[in-house]
Amino acid sequence: MRDPEKRIWEAVPPGGWAQMGGRVARQERAVRTRKAILEAAGTVFAEHGYAGATIFDVYSRCKVTKGAFYFHFASKVELAQAVLDEQVGGQIGYLEVPPGEQTVKFQEVLDIGQLVAYRLTFDRMLQGSIRLAVDQAHEIDRRVPYQAWIDLHARILTEADALGELVAGTDVNAAAQMIVGAFSGVQLMSEVMSDRKDVEERIAVLYRNLARAVATPEVFARLEISADRGKRLMARVERAVQERESVTQGAR
Repeated sequence: MRDPEKRIWEAVPPGGWAQMGGRVARQERAVRTRKAILEAAGTVFAEHGYAGATIFDVYSRCKVTKGAFYFHFASKVELAQAVLDEQVGGQIGYLEVPPGEQTVKFQEVLDIGQLVAYRLTFDRMLQGSIRLAVDQAHEIDRRVPYQAWIDLHARILTEADALGELVAGTDVNAAAQMIVGAFSGVQLMSEVMSDRKDVEERIAVLYRNLARAVATPEVFARLEISADRGKRLMARVERAVQERESVTQGAR
């Protein structure tokens, strides 16, 4: 067996540790630049939509050079698709509610939606991706976020159905599409009517009515549906993240 220390030294590039450190620094800088571009793009798309946004708007907003922008994204289409993908990968992963408060599986469906409703009041990346998802932009694949949300809801509903939480005979795939479609429509109406100032209350009203149709009466009585539920869930998620970071730093 080869000496582990020898293998480490053999992995060091000819320029030594300094060159390796420089390479890592460049990679970290590239990651930060890409994130900054995506965040700026979310804001620009939220404000102007796909058709009204320009690449100049984006790289000017995040203060990167034109060359730096094109290093990461070849076109506005590619950028918009990346923002949509961020909603699917980044947002859904972040919005998964940690275990602790849910007393029934069906509560997870409601908690995810209520958390999204709260984040829509301030999260520009999420606002931008939502606008892209409803804009009539044929160059991008707008089905991606919808299908991802439908699949997520169908998975949770299937588990809830197996636990006897849903009304007998419920078609979980149809229910998943109904919930996602209704949420999309209500949040869009809230944007038009009040600039999303009442989106949390409107979603709470929607979910109370949808839950009555899908959940059994016993399960419905145990659900928590309120306009401030998303805000409280967000605070809990942030605490969980801080606790994990503290543990990680303490282990170093």
